[in-house]
Amino acid sequence: MKTLLSAFFGALIGGGLIWAAVALPVLRQEANDAQEFVSVNWVPDRASSPAAAPLPVVSAPAPVVDLRQAARESVHAVVHVKTVSRAAVPYNPWMDFWGIPNSPRIRQGSGSGVIIDSQGFILTNNHVIDGADHIEVSLNDRRSFEAEVVGTDPGTDLAVLRIAQVDDLPSLQFGSSDDLEIGEWVLAVGNPFDLTSTVTAGIVSAKARNLQLLRPDYRNDVFPVESFIQTDAAVNPGNSGGALVNASGQLVGINTAIASQTGSYAGYAFAVPASIARKVSSDLIAYGRVQRAFIGISGAGVTPELAEEMGLDAVQGVWIHSLSAGGGAEDAGIEPGDVLIRINGQAVNSISELQEEVARHDPGDTVLVEIQGHDRPIQVQLRDVHGGTEVKDRLQWNREHT
Repeated sequence: MKTLLSAFFGALIGGGLIWAAVALPVLRQEANDAQEFVSVNWVPDRASSPAAAPLPVVSAPAPVVDLRQAARESVHAVVHVKTVSRAAVPYNPWMDFWGIPNSPRIRQGSGSGVIIDSQGFILTNNHVIDGADHIEVSLNDRRSFEAEVVGTDPGTDLAVLRIAQVDDLPSLQFGSSDDLEIGEWVLAVGNPFDLTSTVTAGIVSAKARNLQLLRPDYRNDVFPVESFIQTDAAVNPGNSGGALVNASGQLVGINTAIASQTGSYAGYAFAVPASIARKVSSDLIAYGRVQRAFIGISGAGVTPELAEEMGLDAVQGVWIHSLSAGGGAEDAGIEPGDVLIRINGQAVNSISELQEEVARHDPGDTVLVEIQGHDRPIQVQLRDVHGGTEVKDRLQWNREHT
């Protein structure tokens, strides 16, 4: 009898050990898989004894950003821009001696563009088409058309093209670059290395970046405006002029530059924000030139060092160093040493942010400027570079300033 009981209990214990050895790894695997989708917080089990193991409380997973619809919509509105330019070759008498024709040097380039209107208006970078003798635009459906230049703005490195042969084209609607948040997902759509209709994803890394990338040309009234959106979406040569798109499929920027020592993507890309691109493209289409407004202020963003040196109350705003004679700020009573903290209720903490706020307005517009220590906002009428307050098209401007 003892022998039988021992064998019975031995079989139970042995079977239990076998079950544990087989089942335990499976349970661990299932727990590991589950942790990829839910977070587990351990809390005491009130129904059991104090020595009992706690039970997990499962919280809902964080929502996943789905970028597929935004990608589907944007690839059809982003085009491949191809350019041909002829560079003159210096005269060489030896070429005549040997009977070699002194032909111009042909250069080809490529980039991207965004259809912003169903009638064929395309927004791109100025450096993509600068100096081009011939511009060809290829759609995502592989149709190609010759494009004409509507207008350019070297101050923001933007340009507008048009293909007039077709209408009812797919286009992207402008979104709000002001509402973009650090850490928000975005798509970069373009044609890097001639790889058409390429989509990459990343997050907004920073806003209002001033890279001093654009060069002024005061003789030709080129005054750079830089307030780039910085992202970590992969952008390479050929992406210039392409779309930066939010998760809703709206155009929030025009991809323009990368930070790289090799010429290829190294982790950071920069886009002109939609707040500037919308204004520039609208002006180029309507007037042939940008109606650029100026507030007449020179200064710097307040830093802790500057605040201590100047005895400022807080580290915020733009410290005003000097004013343009006869400019809007001077006429409104603003003085050197003042600290500008808001324009139309929007906080301003750098020259880039100040430029972005002013750049969306026309000469003659009035903005409300808040100065640190002042009880009420000050009304400032913006001017053009020559002190005017009228909106002028390209022909009017050329007649008056050439």
